[in-house]
Amino acid sequence: MFSRIFLLTVASVAAAMAADVRIVEEIVAKVNGDIITRGEIEHQRQLLEEEARRQGVTGQRLADALKQQQQDALRDQIDQLLLVQKGKDLNIKIDAEITRRLAELQVQSKITDPDKFHTYVREQTGMSFEDFKQQMTNQLLTQRVIGDEISSKISVPEAELRKYYEDHKTEFVREEQVFLSQILISTEGKTPAQLAVAQKKAADLVARARKGEKFSDLARDNSDDVATAKDGGNLPPYKRSDHLMVKEIEDLVFQQKKGFVSDPIKTSVGLLILRVDERFEPGQASFEEVKEEVTQRVAGPRMQPRVREYLTRLRQDAFLEIKDGYIDSGSAPGKDTRWKEVAELKPQTTTKEEVAARHRKRFLGVIPHGSKAKSSPDAVSSKP
Repeated sequence: MFSRIFLLTVASVAAAMAADVRIVEEIVAKVNGDIITRGEIEHQRQLLEEEARRQGVTGQRLADALKQQQQDALRDQIDQLLLVQKGKDLNIKIDAEITRRLAELQVQSKITDPDKFHTYVREQTGMSFEDFKQQMTNQLLTQRVIGDEISSKISVPEAELRKYYEDHKTEFVREEQVFLSQILISTEGKTPAQLAVAQKKAADLVARARKGEKFSDLARDNSDDVATAKDGGNLPPYKRSDHLMVKEIEDLVFQQKKGFVSDPIKTSVGLLILRVDERFEPGQASFEEVKEEVTQRVAGPRMQPRVREYLTRLRQDAFLEIKDGYIDSGSAPGKDTRWKEVAELKPQTTTKEEVAARHRKRFLGVIPHGSKAKSSPDAVSSKP
């Protein structure tokens, strides 16, 4: 009788302990000081499927694409993580570029309120603004590492570039396009006296810009459009065919030459000063104007083999462990990535808050914290 009661008590305690532990996520790979989780891999698969469906891919073509992605899913996650880590090791600075890109996105969204812009990002991407910014940071770091470590070391003779340009000349016919910077002096809610001060300020800024003061500095110090002021007033490029500007402003800037500074333009939110940073006429682009694009096209096919060679070297030098049942299709020959026995490892547990903190620092995909993972000694768990 006693033994039966004892066994029932032990079973009850075990059940209570099991109920007290919630599986947050399962670790499938360890890469230096970071981890990759099953949820991240599944999230990437979902994103690919959604994008494929948006492009009209269905049936067998969709199935084939998902099958290929499944085969390379872990490889792609490890690739990006290794490149991000390398970017940090190289001390690559990209904060200013991230700020500029986010400012451009905010200008395009036409949302000036920061909180509303964050909500817009979440609605458009399905992720928080912080995670979206981190994803953008990781992508840019990856591009910079590839550019600095691989692209910069690929040399293409100019004769070969010119031949490609001549053979593909019809692909370099350009639309009429203008690049602008702006200064906005707000007039919203101002009294007549305050409006007069704003008008004088705008007129003074125009005079200073026309005398040669750096427009980006004037914008950074004086513009009331916070989003663009941070980046010296830079706006995204405009094509005339897009018709994104008020017609009067469009007609004005597309008639001017590089360096033109407009008089203050009255708008519903304030006085707008525009500078034409660059303008391209419609028609055939010269080789010099598109040389960078031609170089990218010619060097591109030579890049992929070298990128894979570089990633193989990063794998060789990395601490890398992969759980049984998961395959790195980009594995380095001879590299031992076997998952060590549990007894040889520190307990693979952490709090939910620590997982979230790690996730914010290193975004590779949204971790679905509410999902259930198969319980195992190598699953991340937490106690409430």
